[in-house]
This record gives sequence, C-alpha cells and structure tokens, in this order.
Amino acid sequence: MSHLAISQGSLTAPVGSDFSIRRSVFKAQSINFNDKSWAPLLPLDLKTKNGGLRNQRIVCMSVQQASVPKVAVSPLQLEDANEPPLNTYKPKEPYTATIRSVERIVGPKAPGETCHIVIDHDGDVPYWEGQSYGVIPPGENPKKPGAPQNVRLYSIASSRYGDYFDGKTTSLCVRRAVYYDPKTGKEDPSKNGVCSNFLCNSKPGDKIKITGPAGKIMLLPEDNPNATHIMIATGTGVAPYRGYLRRMFMESVPKFKFGGLAWLFLGVANTDSLLYDEEFTKYLKDYPDNFRYNIALSREHKNNRGGKMYVQDKIEEYSDEIFKLLDDGAHIYFCGLRGMMPGIQETLKRVADGRGENWEEKLSQLKKNKQWHVEVY
Repeated sequence: MSHLAISQGSLTAPVGSDFSIRRSVFKAQSINFNDKSWAPLLPLDLKTKNGGLRNQRIVCMSVQQASVPKVAVSPLQLEDANEPPLNTYKPKEPYTATIRSVERIVGPKAPGETCHIVIDHDGDVPYWEGQSYGVIPPGENPKKPGAPQNVRLYSIASSRYGDYFDGKTTSLCVRRAVYYDPKTGKEDPSKNGVCSNFLCNSKPGDKIKITGPAGKIMLLPEDNPNATHIMIATGTGVAPYRGYLRRMFMESVPKFKFGGLAWLFLGVANTDSLLYDEEFTKYLKDYPDNFRYNIALSREHKNNRGGKMYVQDKIEEYSDEIFKLLDDGAHIYFCGLRGMMPGIQETLKRVADGRGENWEEKLSQLKKNKQWHVEVY
C-alpha cells in the first residue's frame, strides 16, 4: 500500500483503499440553482426518473467550494462572542426559516437516501460549529391532540458562516427514515420518520420552524490552534465534522488559523454512501500535513479477522497512534447512531488491555481533561 507522508512525527495517511474520489448523485429536480451564478459548472451523472443516467452540467456546491483553499467569510462579528449562543429560539416560540435547497448526496447503490439541506435563517439564528438545531415538522402531535409535533434535533453540518459564507444559512445532513414491514418487506409510510421525510421532501421556498441552537459538548475547542482533533463518525454523524473542517481548511477566519492535525474516521455501508467525500479528499490533497481521512465500508472492506469492516475496526488498526495522540492531549469526538458506542468502547478497552493500561481509568482522565466528546442519537 502506498502512503502519503504526514509531518506529525512518524504518522502516515494511507491512500488508496481508505478513501475514494467520486461524484455525488443528486436529485436534479430538487436542486435550487438560484443565487449560484457565481459557481462554475461541473459535469455530473444524474439519475433520471426512470432510473437511467443522463449527463448534465450542473452546479455541485461542495466540489466547487472545496476547490478554493481559503474563502472570505462574513460577518466577522460572529467571532466576537465569548460564549456560544444557546436556545435563542424555544419550542413554544420557534423561528420560521426558509428552505434554500435540498440535495441528495449519496449514490444509487447507497442503502437509503441522505440529503444535504440548506436552511436560510437570514442571520437571525447564529450558531457555532458542533451545535444542533431543533426542527418542528408540520402537523399535530399524535400523542397530544391539538399540540404541535415534538422537536427533533439535528447536528449542524456547516460552519457558523454557512454554505454561502455569509452567516445567513445553516446546513443539515439528514437520512430519510423509512420503515419496512418485517413480514411483507414493503414500506409502511404510516411508520416512516415524520421529520426526516418532511425535510427530504422539502423544496426551495418552503417554510420550516426551527429552535436552538443547542449543545456545548461537541463545540470545537479553539484555545490551541495547533491541537489534534480525532473525529469518529458513522453515517450522518459526520455532520459536525464537516463544520469543523470547513472552518479549519476552507474559510479564511482571521481569529482562527488552524495548524494542528484533524483526523477523520468515517464508517458507512459502501462507496456510494460516502458523505462529503469530495470536500474531504480535497482537504487531504491541499493540507496533507494537517488532515488525515480513513473510511470503513462495512459492505466492501474486511477487517483483520475477515469480518465486515466497521469504524471501530479502523480505530483498532491505528490504535497505537491514537492512544499516543490522546496521551499528548488530543481531543476525540464520536458522533452517530447510539449503537456505535458499545463496539467502540469494547475495542478501546481491548486495545488498552493489550497495552497494559486500565481503560476505565484512562477514560475517566480523558473526560476530566475535557478531551472526550460524545453526541449519539
């Protein structure tokens, strides 16, 4: 296997099987091209309604933006606050925002559909990287007649400046929740996820009620711009890391000049399920001394024991480096489905045991030092 040298001691970032450059497949009818006349046109294969492919020239926001190493952002007053904004809008008095665009960001062979949704809040609901928005889908709460639907929290997938770098939008990464009857194998729309389907079915111009921002546990510590950040995600859990990485590598932020190491581990089902892969591989090319990117494709890769490759297997593969970085003060983040944590914890404990360390004591120290950040759902 070839390697790309990293200037962090003896660290190396493998290339080849651990990441791939591919083109996202979007729903042509869902993309809003208004306000994007400034972007270059890129050839992409789009899936037509009848399942065939046709070649179109459309705007691919993520690729276009990632091609610019540093982008000017505004308003820089978003850097002035000493504390993150919290619960500016509450469930009883939500903010009414507008859907800017909805894009399918997985390929045709991905199990399920994941969408990138840009929401226009006109700068009225500022947030920091690592926070969440609440979304109140339309309709009545089935358990409380006459009351609105419950709030659903979604990790924000953009930096505080948004995808347009003007501080007026936020982005969400949403997987459509679809229920299939175990007996018939057919979809039962009555049991589909209410909010995820509302978001993925939305169209530009639709109104959306949001609350928040919420959360402090996943905030990006910026007191040391040369720190190491190890980011572990499954599926849409990659959302907050996209915000971190845009701030680190894409945006020109006068008060934050990142010079440390960001290391992303992403676990998904297959190549078509990779999220924001174009952006991440671009960072790897442009900032090889500061970014590492490893993926685990459970339906395509095998672990060292011959089984499916999950993100915890990839962590184990690099466990010596990870433990050394943690000992040196690195921050480690986990975001994704709640079910990811038991396997990861078991792996870390097994590695610690093999190193003659007590994992419970090490974990306690990591939490005490505020190096351990977990957001699962």
